[in-house]
Amino acid sequence: MVEKKITRYVMEQYLQYLKEQEKSKSTLEKYRRELNGLLQYFGERNLEKTALLQWKAQLEQMYRPSSVNGALVAVNGFFSYMGWFDLRMKLLKMQKNIFLQEEKELTKTEYRRLVQAAGQKGNRRLSLVMETICATGIRVSELQYITLAAVEQGRAEVQGKGKRRIILLPARLRQKLKQYAKSKKIQSGAIFRTKSGRPLHRSNIWSDMKKLCLEAGVPDKKVFPHNLRHLFARTFYQLDKDIAKLADLLGHASIETTRIYIMESGKEHQKKLEQMGLVQ
Repeated sequence: MVEKKITRYVMEQYLQYLKEQEKSKSTLEKYRRELNGLLQYFGERNLEKTALLQWKAQLEQMYRPSSVNGALVAVNGFFSYMGWFDLRMKLLKMQKNIFLQEEKELTKTEYRRLVQAAGQKGNRRLSLVMETICATGIRVSELQYITLAAVEQGRAEVQGKGKRRIILLPARLRQKLKQYAKSKKIQSGAIFRTKSGRPLHRSNIWSDMKKLCLEAGVPDKKVFPHNLRHLFARTFYQLDKDIAKLADLLGHASIETTRIYIMESGKEHQKKLEQMGLVQ
């Protein structure tokens, strides 16, 4: 009988394989985290389906279904890579959520208060980072493509997840970025960088945004970089109603992913029902 064990060595081999498949840095970090959890649980014991189902049941008690499924996807991918198809586990069935959770919906007003709060704290870079993400729908990891040359041309060419797409920059944003670059004596390369010249990391942006919550009067749950991308998506869709174009702008491979970005809250849906006037 062939032993099926997860070891640090085979785990690193699998992660290297994913890297060669051009998986994003965030995906690699997530898979490493999930596989480390499996390794810590089992050690170097032989993996058996019964024990794995017990591990899955434990995850269900501790985490949300979406988090459990995230772990299962990572682990199942590793099992497929090793040829251990009999160890793969079924994902949890989840009811499709058609409404955005109101407590997590960042509004335009709240966004503007965050930008204003950053400015009041003298953090010009952070206020421009937030405006750039929200005005273009760009990912945090793609901020490195907002270069001085891109600002001059009015468009950034973004390479990510095996795709290349063009991001257009609004005129007012270009003006602000030029002024910022001039004040920082940036003559070429990325606009947003650390003091050492490296691209900004999402954790730094996340941390700096969280520090604005109290002053801006915005709930902590709503304040994270990716929520700015969601606000861009909802705002664009309200104007254009073209979900296929929006998917291309966001760099999504599936329109189903884009649907998540443009979900409205139940409160907004209720307003529409009242406006229909179909009850005598």
